Amino acid sequence: MKKMITLGMTLLMALALSACTGAPKDETIQAENQKTVKITSLNGSREKTEIEVPYDPERIAILDMASLDIIDNLGLGERVVGSAKTSLEYLQSYANNDKIEKLGTIKEADLEAVMKADPDIIFIGGRLSKSYDQLAEIAPVVYLATDAEKGLVKSVEDNALTIAKIFGKEDQVASKMAEFGKRIDALKKDSEGQTAVLGLTTSGSFNVLGNDGRLAMIATDIGFENIGIDIAASKKDEKEKKDKEASTAAHGNESSFELILGLNPDYMFVMDRDAAIQTEGAKAAKEIIENGLIKKTEAYAQGNIVYLSHPAVWYTAEGGITALDIMLQDLEEGLAK
Repeated sequence: MKKMITLGMTLLMALALSACTGAPKDETIQAENQKTVKITSLNGSREKTEIEVPYDPERIAILDMASLDIIDNLGLGERVVGSAKTSLEYLQSYANNDKIEKLGTIKEADLEAVMKADPDIIFIGGRLSKSYDQLAEIAPVVYLATDAEKGLVKSVEDNALTIAKIFGKEDQVASKMAEFGKRIDALKKDSEGQTAVLGLTTSGSFNVLGNDGRLAMIATDIGFENIGIDIAASKKDEKEKKDKEASTAAHGNESSFELILGLNPDYMFVMDRDAAIQTEGAKAAKEIIENGLIKKTEAYAQGNIVYLSHPAVWYTAEGGITALDIMLQDLEEGLAK
């Protein structure tokens, strides 16, 4: 009888142990057997859609610098088999690697080179939306973009999580974004009650930007009051608005310095577009901005004209994890007194 009781208890313990260890084993097997994953991306018409892509793909082709930034930041760079040309210093290891196919630019893909790279998955940005269908014939296409309504920081988080989901690295994104949150909270203290004009210099002129384009995070995420919004929108003729909307958001509207003086902002944030795209012989931003009229503004008097130190990052990699880190550094340094 005693032996039977002992045997029964042994069986019960074995069953209990099996129950405790069975679930993780099943989950591991499931993860190992997972072939695809569903994500939300944009299609060629810039509409959100759910697509199925390979899970944990080995061969990655990238025609978008923000996506390359995220892939690199997540430690997946060795899987990149093809990349677009870039001037970004921190991504030069992809541009100058003979083992990585040159796929053209973020504006124009070399379809033959993409096919030669034989990717499992392709990442693109808004400049290549017109090539979506052609690229999709080669491999599944993930098209991600920033969303002005969400703000840049939330867009970075959502896009990074989308990419991380494909590779099973979601936990990495959460920790990185938490650190960004602390830095943004600190910057918000500098923006309280402060007005600003945001803009870029290009071809010798200054273009004012609204809250729907580059530099928008300074207003929407950091908290400066962008008082140049009306100028940024003033030249959008209703008839032309639909055709020019994307261009205006990206490059702003050229503004006279008299209008800037009239606004008299507490701060000015300036991105040198010519430096970002390496325009030869172009005037430097400071040379364009610091004229007689701007020198009469409160921003100049208080030493509050902030020239963003890494214009190429702001202009071509907005939406990346490392890019966000660099952009926050530019603001932290520019606002330090």
